Amino acid sequence: MAGVQGRRRGPRRALTEDEILDAALSLLDEGGANAASVRGIAARVGVAPNAVYTYFPDKAAVIKALVERLLGQVDDGVFADRGQPWRHRVESLALELRARLTAHPGAVHLMISGPLDGPQARVLNERLLELLADAGLDPSDAARAAHLLIVYVFGSIALADLRQPGPLPPETERTSTRRATLAATPADRYPRTAAAAPVVAGYISTEQYLWGLHRVLDGITISTASRRKAPAPAKTKGNGSRTAGSRRSGPVEPDLFGSSPR
Repeated sequence: MAGVQGRRRGPRRALTEDEILDAALSLLDEGGANAASVRGIAARVGVAPNAVYTYFPDKAAVIKALVERLLGQVDDGVFADRGQPWRHRVESLALELRARLTAHPGAVHLMISGPLDGPQARVLNERLLELLADAGLDPSDAARAAHLLIVYVFGSIALADLRQPGPLPPETERTSTRRATLAATPADRYPRTAAAAPVVAGYISTEQYLWGLHRVLDGITISTASRRKAPAPAKTKGNGSRTAGSRRSGPVEPDLFGSSPR
């Protein structure tokens, strides 16, 4: 009896990092963070899980690369034009980030769950620091203001009813749903909340997003103007006393959220 011949393996499936990231993003959009497992990604692209590990050591590495890709897609032309007023440039950046991230709700919470310290994140931070320097802030204040703006932008997006996976309904539809829900607030128990319900319903709106951003920018502007008018603090002498003209420089944040590098 002739020996049984071994099966001939077919050609190995060609795979790229972009295909893996496409699959991960698709799974995030459809099912949220838990859906984007290595096994799920492998099944989506039609390979064994080991093939994914050839490109990324674990799921965390896939997510980090995906975050970098999303940040790299931000059109920095909207805020890099130094001929435009600095507030207009900040607003353009904030709207661009909001549009990019709300298009992929599943990725937002993953993006804020770890340090943003990759090359694309650092490019974004560098551009923002340059923008704030153009606004007249010194390096220390620019670093603090950049951190404040990033926390506001990402925090506002993360809280904008992005908990459910899948594409977001239009903003008007989501606002109407919130308004209908808030209309049931018992006015006898929570009179102020009930009266504010139409405004609260709009917390997820672009209008509210820009309202908050403008208040943050107002604060930065007032703080900068106050520092310019204030007398210079004293320099520190060798005996611990201070003489005029010195200023303590604050620490520069190690990444966009101020997390320690890993």
